[in-house]
Amino acid sequence: MNEKCTWKLELEFPSDSTTGGDIIRQVLEKLKSDNWSDVDQFAVHMALEEGIMNAIKHGNKHDKNKKVHIEFCLKPTSCSLKVRDEGAGFDLAAVPDPTLEENLEKSSGRGIMLIKEFMDSVEYIGSGNQVEMTKLRTAE
Repeated sequence: MNEKCTWKLELEFPSDSTTGGDIIRQVLEKLKSDNWSDVDQFAVHMALEEGIMNAIKHGNKHDKNKKVHIEFCLKPTSCSLKVRDEGAGFDLAAVPDPTLEENLEKSSGRGIMLIKEFMDSVEYIGSGNQVEMTKLRTAE
């Protein structure tokens, strides 16, 4: 089914982690008001937070002159998120698996792992500076 967005949020902001919290709160308030389950709200929260933090830290390297671009589309049975940074991108295959013993002390790879765990589909676009994620609404 090709559902249309019932609510959409598109914005950009400088690479400042304090701004991301306001966006996350706005999305979560909308999910709550549309009676999405707590589990689904938590999943979207984690994925959006990790996506924003990865864009700020790894993509834009905390350069406040570079922006993070967010698109959120809420549909009756799913929601989709796009997070894009203005960095050079990355090679997903080169990111160490954070669950392997030799990588347990490393700080990279955990955000990507969490996003994949909480969302139903995850795709890195182009050079890797944009992630597109979809969460299917849990049937009640």
